[in-house]
Amino acid sequence: MSDANVRIPAEARDRLARMASSEGMSLRGYLSHLAETLLTPEERAERAEQARAALREWNGYDPSAGERAALDAELDRRLSEAGAR
Repeated sequence: MSDANVRIPAEARDRLARMASSEGMSLRGYLSHLAETLLTPEERAERAEQARAALREWNGYDPSAGERAALDAELDRRLSEAGAR
């Protein structure tokens, strides 16, 4: 596998290096692990649709787009509130 250089601010590099070290990994290994395990927006949307389909099939739960937006807004509000504590 060939390597690539990525330019990021030194502060970001240092933070990532600390996180890698806390996991017992090199920065290179940590970044590779992130790339392999984090989902792209498209992958997240696909998984969300699969979850909605499973819920629909299992118990008929099928919120409309408006209901999903309201639920997302409520979750955002609660997360913001929890972060302020």
